[in-house]
Amino acid sequence: MRNRIAVIVMLAVSAFGQGTAAPGTEDGRIEDAVRIRLAGNRDTGGAGRIKVEVKNGAVILTGPVESEKQKAAAEKQAKKVKGVKSVTNQLVITEK
Repeated sequence: MRNRIAVIVMLAVSAFGQGTAAPGTEDGRIEDAVRIRLAGNRDTGGAGRIKVEVKNGAVILTGPVESEKQKAAAEKQAKKVKGVKSVTNQLVITEK
């Protein structure tokens, strides 16, 4: 069930074209992998509002999250993706 939700979230995020990496490139693969990890992790609150940008293996996370825990979890998940050289966490904590 959780895997289905993660896939649905991933497809929804991809449909909005929030990414910057060209599909079929290494940066595109990294971007997709980061989004999947974010969507599949409870601690990140899902990937719905987190924007992922990748350039030459450097990941930039932007957008709102609800807590420091979600912010840290998103960065941790992004760093676990193969090929990621660095993660810049620009997520902003907002109230619910």
